[in-house]
Amino acid sequence: MTEALFSGLPELAPGSVWLVGAGPGDPGLLTLHAVNALRQADVIVHDALVNSDCLAMAKAGAVLEFAGKRGGKPSPKQRDISLRLVELARQGKRVLRLKGGDPFVFGRGGEEALTLVEHGIPFRIVPGITAGIGGLAYAGIPVTHREVNHAVTFLTGHDSSGVVPDRINWEGIAKGSPVIVMYMAMKHIGQITANLISAGRSPEEPVAFVCNAATPEQSVLETTLARAEADVAAAGLEPPAIVVVGEVVRLRSALDWLGALEGRVVDADPLSSRTFKDPA
Repeated sequence: MTEALFSGLPELAPGSVWLVGAGPGDPGLLTLHAVNALRQADVIVHDALVNSDCLAMAKAGAVLEFAGKRGGKPSPKQRDISLRLVELARQGKRVLRLKGGDPFVFGRGGEEALTLVEHGIPFRIVPGITAGIGGLAYAGIPVTHREVNHAVTFLTGHDSSGVVPDRINWEGIAKGSPVIVMYMAMKHIGQITANLISAGRSPEEPVAFVCNAATPEQSVLETTLARAEADVAAAGLEPPAIVVVGEVVRLRSALDWLGALEGRVVDADPLSSRTFKDPA
C-alpha cells in the first residue's frame, strides 16, 4: 500500500532541483510530493526550521547540507545558497532544497528558483503548509472566521537588512485588515505594535505569539497590542514565532484542540464578549 502511494508520482531526475516546503514542523504535514522527494534525493539542502523528523525520512546515504538562516547568528548568504544548488545539480545530483513552511511565502524560494532559471537548471516547486496558517491552526487560531473577518494580511517583521520594512503601509493595514499575521516579527515587536496603535488599532486588541509551532516544543502567549512587548520579554520567548493580531485570537479559548486533548476545558462561546469592530 505504501509503495502504491508513490508509484505514480514524478521522478526527481539527476541534475535537477526540487524546491519543497516542509510545513511548519509536524512531519505529518508533509505532502506526498515532499516525502517522495525525500525518498529520492541525493543531497538535501535544508533550512534551520526543518524538523529533524522530516529529515529522518531521507533515503539511506543522502547527504544533508545545512543552509539555515537565524537572526543574529552567522548565516550563509542567500546568493551562495542559490549557487550551491546550481553546483550540485551540475554534478548530476538529485537535489532537494527543503524549506520550512512554504518556499514561496517569505521563504526566498522565488530567489532560488530564479537563479536556477538563470543557469538553465530544471526544477520543480512543491508547496508546503505555511506557518502563518498551519502553525496558527495548531494553536487553535483560525486566520479567518466569518463572524470576525473577511480579509487577512500576511507580512514580514523585517527586511533583508534586518529592520522593519519601510515599504509597509502600516496605516493602510491597520485600517483595512482585521487580522494581521506576521512572520519574523518578534525582534521588532515593540516598534510594530506602536505603529499599529498609532495607526488606529486598539491597544487592547488580542495578540498571540505561537513559538515553535506544530512541534512538541510549541508554546503560545496570548496578550494585547499594548502589553505585547513587555509580556514577550517577561515570558522569555524566542523565535521562531508567528504573531497574529485580531479578534480571531479569542477563538483559541474554544479551538485549542491540542489543549483539549490534554484536558483543557474549552469555551463554547468565545466571541460573546467581543467589542472590536472589523476595520474593513
